Amino acid sequence: MGKIKLVLAGSALGLGLGAGALAVPALAEERTCRGSIGASTLDNVRVPQGATCALTGTRVKGTVKVERNAVLVARGVRVIGNVQAEGARAVTITKKSTVGGSVQVKQGGAAKVSSSRVTGDIQYDANRGALQAVGNRVGGSIQIVGNRGRALVERNTVKGNLQCKENSPAPTGGGNVVGGNKEDQCGRL
Repeated sequence: MGKIKLVLAGSALGLGLGAGALAVPALAEERTCRGSIGASTLDNVRVPQGATCALTGTRVKGTVKVERNAVLVARGVRVIGNVQAEGARAVTITKKSTVGGSVQVKQGGAAKVSSSRVTGDIQYDANRGALQAVGNRVGGSIQIVGNRGRALVERNTVKGNLQCKENSPAPTGGGNVVGGNKEDQCGRL
C-alpha cells in the first residue's frame, strides 16, 4: 500500500511539473548589436558599451537598450517596447520609426528623435550633447530636464505635456501642438 501511494504521489508531481512547464513563457532572446541589422524581427536588442549599431527597417518585439558610450542609429524601425539609453554617446531615431513605449536618454551625449511616432514619452535627462525632438507624434509627454547641450523642440504633436526645466541653454524651437501644458522653459515653444 505504501508503494502505491508513493507511485501515485510521484505521478501527480510529474503531471504538475509538466503542466507548469507548459504554462511558463519562454524567455525572450536578446540580440547584441555591433554593426548593422536590417529588416528582421528580434525580441530585444542591446547595444553594448562602446559599440555602434545601425538598425534599418528592424522590428523589435521588446526593448532596445543602449549602454555607456554606445551609439544607436535607428531608421524606419518598429519597437514595441522602449528605447532606453544611459550614458550613451548618441541615440538617433528617424525616418518614420515607431516606438510603442518611451524613448529615455539619460546622462549621455547627443540624442535625436525626428519624424517618428512615440506612444509613450520622450525623455532627455542630464545629457551633455545636442538634443532634438522634431516633427514627432508623441502619445505621452516630452520631458527635457537638466541638460547641458542645445535642445531643439519643434513641430511635434504631443498629447501630454511639454516640460522643460533646468537646461542650459534653454531649449529653442516652436510650432509644437500640445494637448496638455507647455511648462517652464518650453512655455513658449
